[in-house]
Amino acid sequence: MNLAIMGAIEQGLLFGILALGVYLTFRVLNVPDLTVDGSFALGGAIAAKFIIDGTNPFLATLLAFVVGGLAGAFTGILHTKGKVNALLAGILTMIALYSVNLRIMGKANLPLLREETLFTFVQNLSIPNLTVGGVTLLTGVALVFLIGVMVLKLVIDWFLHTDLGLDLRATGDNPKMIRSFGVNTDTTTIVGLALSNGLVAVSGAWVAQYQGFADVGMGIGMIVIGLASVIVGEVLFGSSSIFRVTLAVILGSIVYRLVIAMALQAGLNPSDMKLITALIVIIALTVPTIAKGIWKKPAMRAVKGGSNDA
Repeated sequence: MNLAIMGAIEQGLLFGILALGVYLTFRVLNVPDLTVDGSFALGGAIAAKFIIDGTNPFLATLLAFVVGGLAGAFTGILHTKGKVNALLAGILTMIALYSVNLRIMGKANLPLLREETLFTFVQNLSIPNLTVGGVTLLTGVALVFLIGVMVLKLVIDWFLHTDLGLDLRATGDNPKMIRSFGVNTDTTTIVGLALSNGLVAVSGAWVAQYQGFADVGMGIGMIVIGLASVIVGEVLFGSSSIFRVTLAVILGSIVYRLVIAMALQAGLNPSDMKLITALIVIIALTVPTIAKGIWKKPAMRAVKGGSNDA
């Protein structure tokens, strides 16, 4: 397996955390949250700034989660208490976070090349690659990333089966019904947005440490990448249960990164990646609908034929 594919798998795992965050708002809460573009860069900015200032990278990543959660909660308060449209609330927070991120970083780009980060910590562990029959399936770094992402996935699975998690799911499915049981849907919406953007910020923090720098523009287009991962994962791997769909979302992120890597290896220009992302989402959204229409026609003909014979 070549280095490009290895790198794509590692990146897919890191962006899998972003996809989990997007899943919580897009599927669970049924809220289109554009805060993601800002909170992703916010996570990278917080992690980079604190690491440069001498903070332990684990603590810096935890701080990224907390601050990202606050950004999501702000969007939730705008939407629920301020009665601002959810889409507009996310856009307003995203725009505000651009200036906040610049203020935190002090400049547009913060390098981490000589700093102790989570990535250098993992590299220093010198974990051997997972090799089967002489073929390397996963690097040691990817194995650690996989364990970290799976732990987060299992925590989310557990949370969504708690009372608060069930309230969160019910808020997205039928807010009127859950309000009739005395649940404050404003609170569940705020909690859901906070948790989602906290996860997105963790993804941003991990990616910044992985690539060796944080950039104020690193969050641009992250909502589309997150949606692509969620939709591709659901289409390819199913969504029949919480455990299955959260796993599908992570696998969807890896598949998305592999498609991008193969497109680059095929000679496509890196500037075309946003177009490819949009095409992936369009195909993932439309193919199931078209396939259902194709399968439905023979079934309808069979039913009509049977009724005519009778």
